[in-house]
Amino acid sequence: MTVLSSEIPGVLLGQRLGPFDGRLDADHIRRYAEATRDPNPGPLAGTAVPPVAVVTQIWEAQQAAFNTLVPEAVRYSMAGGIHGEHDVVLHRQIIPGEELQTWVEAQGSRRGGRHNLITMRYSTYDTDGAPVADQWWTTVLLNAVGAPVGEGAPDHSFPDDARARPVGSYRISSDEGMPQRYAEVSSDWSGHHFTVEAARGSGFDRRFLHGLCTMGLCAQGVVSLIADGDPNQIGRLAVRFAAPTFVGEDLELHLFRVDQDTFAFDADSSSVPVIRNGLARLRS
Repeated sequence: MTVLSSEIPGVLLGQRLGPFDGRLDADHIRRYAEATRDPNPGPLAGTAVPPVAVVTQIWEAQQAAFNTLVPEAVRYSMAGGIHGEHDVVLHRQIIPGEELQTWVEAQGSRRGGRHNLITMRYSTYDTDGAPVADQWWTTVLLNAVGAPVGEGAPDHSFPDDARARPVGSYRISSDEGMPQRYAEVSSDWSGHHFTVEAARGSGFDRRFLHGLCTMGLCAQGVVSLIADGDPNQIGRLAVRFAAPTFVGEDLELHLFRVDQDTFAFDADSSSVPVIRNGLARLRS
């Protein structure tokens, strides 16, 4: 019997899962910097947290959210899933070594053609209960059923006139060992990053980088271009994933000014767009 999208919600609202414990200690920060080939001194020394490194603290929460907050009928109907968008808001500087606690809840779902796009919100706090970071993770569930509910992720669209105000470009090289290093700090061991056979199962004939690794590469370019190498100056970074970055390929970031503290960016690899609707905001 065919299940119609209108018969079940795309994601379950009103449930909050957590806390999931985490900590970005100096060793983890250094390994993240090495995994993403970050040249900035603070991350390499383990004394400053890169703006996207906090994503490595939510893998357990992400798995729990998918298994609990996505209805069984939706999960069974999907042909696969891809990371669509990610948005990181840092409410304050993360202190290396401090204990963190994350909760996750469903933000909403919407239809994208025959696909179901679900957004989860991850809220991270310190041990005093003060907010540290929020993340919105949007996943495209391919060919999945599910009715629209709730809200989408915050907007981070690329302003039409931003390209008239270029700031600069930044080229980052990936290497054969990057997926291994990134998996060791993120706990994401998805097969398509490691074998050609698994990559073919995801529709590609080559291994490709983790999407959040690509986002991390973009983040180091943003930090280098507008923050003098200091990741603590970044308050928000958001992207839409357009295509994978293949292992061994270069990534080129193009950055544009929106206003005094806000910047738009995109990124290409081998002339193929891999990041679109990038947004970076300096901390006030």
